[in-house]
Amino acid sequence: MLGGNSIRAALLLHVIVSATTIQESALKQNGAKDVPLDLSPHYNNKAFGTYPGEASFDGLGQSYPAPDFAAPYYTSSDTGIVYTFPGYTGPSAPDNVVCDNQNIPVPTNNGNTPYFSASFLLSEDKEQVIVTGNVTFTYTDNTTSVYELRSLDWYSILTINRGQLMFPSRFTATGVNYNRSHIYESAAPLDPGKELRSINLPAATSVDDGRLHIFAISLRHGASSGGVDVQSVRPTQKWLESGAQAVEVTINNVGSECISRDGLVLSLSGDGLEATEEGYLKRLCPGDQKTITVGVKSSSSEPINASAVLDDGTNQWSVEFENIRFGLVEWTTDLDNLAKHESPDWFNDAKFGIFIHWGPYAVTGWGNSSPYESYAEWFWWYSTQDPTHDRSGFRDYRLRTYGESWAYDDTFPSFTASAFDAKAWVDLIADAGAKYFVLTTKHHDGFALFDAGATTNRTSLHYGPKRDLLKELFDAAAEYQPSLKRGTYFSLPEWFNPSFAPYGYDSWSGFPATNPYTGAAESYTGHIPVSDFLSDVMLPQMNALAYNYSTDIMWCDCGAANATAQFASRWFNTAAAQNRQIAINSRCGVPEAADFDTPEYARFNSAQQRKWESNLGMDPYSYGYNRATPDDAYMTATEIVYMLVDIVAKNGNLLLDIGARADGSLVQIEVDNLREAGRWIQAHEEAIFGTTYWFVQSELSKGADVRFTQTGEAFYVLFLERPVIQDGRISIAAPVPILEGDEVRLLAVEGGENLTWKVSGQGSERVLRIEVDDTLLDKEEFCWVFEVKYA
Repeated sequence: MLGGNSIRAALLLHVIVSATTIQESALKQNGAKDVPLDLSPHYNNKAFGTYPGEASFDGLGQSYPAPDFAAPYYTSSDTGIVYTFPGYTGPSAPDNVVCDNQNIPVPTNNGNTPYFSASFLLSEDKEQVIVTGNVTFTYTDNTTSVYELRSLDWYSILTINRGQLMFPSRFTATGVNYNRSHIYESAAPLDPGKELRSINLPAATSVDDGRLHIFAISLRHGASSGGVDVQSVRPTQKWLESGAQAVEVTINNVGSECISRDGLVLSLSGDGLEATEEGYLKRLCPGDQKTITVGVKSSSSEPINASAVLDDGTNQWSVEFENIRFGLVEWTTDLDNLAKHESPDWFNDAKFGIFIHWGPYAVTGWGNSSPYESYAEWFWWYSTQDPTHDRSGFRDYRLRTYGESWAYDDTFPSFTASAFDAKAWVDLIADAGAKYFVLTTKHHDGFALFDAGATTNRTSLHYGPKRDLLKELFDAAAEYQPSLKRGTYFSLPEWFNPSFAPYGYDSWSGFPATNPYTGAAESYTGHIPVSDFLSDVMLPQMNALAYNYSTDIMWCDCGAANATAQFASRWFNTAAAQNRQIAINSRCGVPEAADFDTPEYARFNSAQQRKWESNLGMDPYSYGYNRATPDDAYMTATEIVYMLVDIVAKNGNLLLDIGARADGSLVQIEVDNLREAGRWIQAHEEAIFGTTYWFVQSELSKGADVRFTQTGEAFYVLFLERPVIQDGRISIAAPVPILEGDEVRLLAVEGGENLTWKVSGQGSERVLRIEVDDTLLDKEEFCWVFEVKYA
């Protein structure tokens, strides 16, 4: 238990942190908690320019525009960390570091507590790749720790990313491109109690693979006597059941003892601020960080000074913050306003969703087989493009299967949905253990599974089934599985819609597809000519999904030209008036209106600070039904559980796809494997749903294949392979936050309660050993979960 003197010393320190800007005096080490490092001796690249070609961030003459905020300080809107930021340094001076094994010395603490974390502003310089590299921290005792730095691309033509810093454009070598460019933030934990001596950057200098750039590094330490550090107070635009605004307060344990037993009660105070619901922190051990939610109501429309008030049951202390704006906003089309929206708590807690790709592409239902498989739902596009785009042989398959005169829209009569059973689908989703689903309401072929009104007749109401398939599925969910959240995939562009032509790009031109054998233009069945694609097709269709079908998740795809700001501002306001908290993904073309990232077929080695959702198919590399995929290639129950646990431990959700056949039937092996995985997921749901990632580490880097999750009341150790028993015990080489009096059990296993345990070692060298025998382990499959229930 954290001693009273330690807490008192930490909290009596009067710390004032600005939510917007910080004066230079506040960054001096004698009292400041953020210590930005001087990277200027290592600058070897120029990222910022004021005109095309002035800087060459990527080696191709392209660069970021100069920042519009005043250097040299930048405060993260997410973490509250303060950085020194170079900004524009003139026509020739460099301003960032391309990572090439540089060793960055660290200033001494001058009597302060050891550094708690290291935060980075970073990016990479190649489109459509993710660049990673391990940074190594060296301590004065010559031990080291490693953290994976990861960056999305600095710009994307479809605007599907969102960084900590967002710029309205980028300079090309000869002009301006108005796709957004980004810089990202990442925070690494440091070994508690150890003195950091230096930081060694990774080697990531490959032009072909993408180079990793560092703009700023800031170290965080706590109060001079250790204990509790309140890092940030961040009002969100979410609300609690009572209607109170949810405010997230991030707390670090920078001391040497765990917060435990009675823990800490947290509230907020300030002029015009009413704390309606307190937050509670039951367990926080050295080197760890947690974010606690507090409910408030504010009568002030202006920024105020607020105090985070902590109470350990005996004493009460406060830490002050300046210029914080509380209150729920009215949503507008202003991008800074939209940027305040974020994924709701139900989405963060849901963890597991089912994606369903279904449309006329299920008639062709072919994408070849691995290792030459491509997305089957892209059959039309691949089979009409230059053969250099067609490594999987779509054109050849099309010719030998359908002949020269066949056109894609000839699939419509065979898209029957004759075996579609909406109740069976939602029951399967629930049996799989998923908490939400997302249906492809319109893919890039422009064929809608919903009533699109006067925007188009290219729908399942006019062709094929001649039914509203989305309504049938949503109605079945509402009646038979009402706890499931319901989402709608929606492609913003349409490959070959003539009305899209003014906004076309590359081979997504909007002009008619060309028959690859005859050269004839293919028809766009059901097309209704309109004046403007954005205002007359895209926006009304998105509105229909939001208001006629009451989607919980707008899951856009392909960004590009859009009406998202207009759509989102109205939808956010309407949902708030209905007391509904809804989500929008990162592919709607406006990065500010992006609640979570959506990488495809992706997993990471470390927890991601920003909420993310990995989407992938049970098929090895297709979302739509692919008849070429053999049964033994689909994900097994073991693989589903492994993927889910790994992603959840790193702050992600898993959106797992199944592709339905043209008649609405499902591949039986997918159904069987989902249900088998679902039995395990439901039996162990407390270790999955409603959990958060562990700031200290998300997995074991060597030895056993282990992940970690936690709630406010318990900690979970998840073995993704059968634990190895030595001398009657299994070992977990990690600083698990377990204390005397805690109970350990093998979750969901009869006889696995009240297991004997002991801990050896200190800090990062701690090892937890749990007594267990093979008889107990034999009762489990897929993943062995040990729960530490806090006393």
